[in-house]
Amino acid sequence: QVQPVESGGGLVQPGGSLRLSCAASGFTLDDYDIGWFRQAPGKEREGVSCISGRDGTTYYADSVKGRFTLSRDNAKNMVYLQMNSLKPDDTALYFCAADKIKLRGVQAMCSLSPKEQLWFLDYWGQGTQVTVSS
Repeated sequence: QVQPVESGGGLVQPGGSLRLSCAASGFTLDDYDIGWFRQAPGKEREGVSCISGRDGTTYYADSVKGRFTLSRDNAKNMVYLQMNSLKPDDTALYFCAADKIKLRGVQAMCSLSPKEQLWFLDYWGQGTQVTVSS
């Protein structure tokens, strides 16, 4: 089955850190741009960070810039989202999505509307919950 598989979510106190992992199951990671999206209760799903499969270029939403770091290890077929200085506003269900490399670019990938995300992105994981609370 072709699917990204997320792991690493959990409960963490404000100011803490988590590392989310996205494993490429059934497909080769370096053929795809990979993005992390999140959906908090009552809010639309939004792009958090995206990374190019072509050259490793990254994009970060303003809300996470300077706190989150996205990286990929094509040899292991894995993508990692290191999240530091977590805030309660980061609480959400985090999804990993794969997009067959196109000319769109990672900023455009991360800026897709929720409807566009479902229309254009090729594969979605089941999500991993991140809860930031004291």
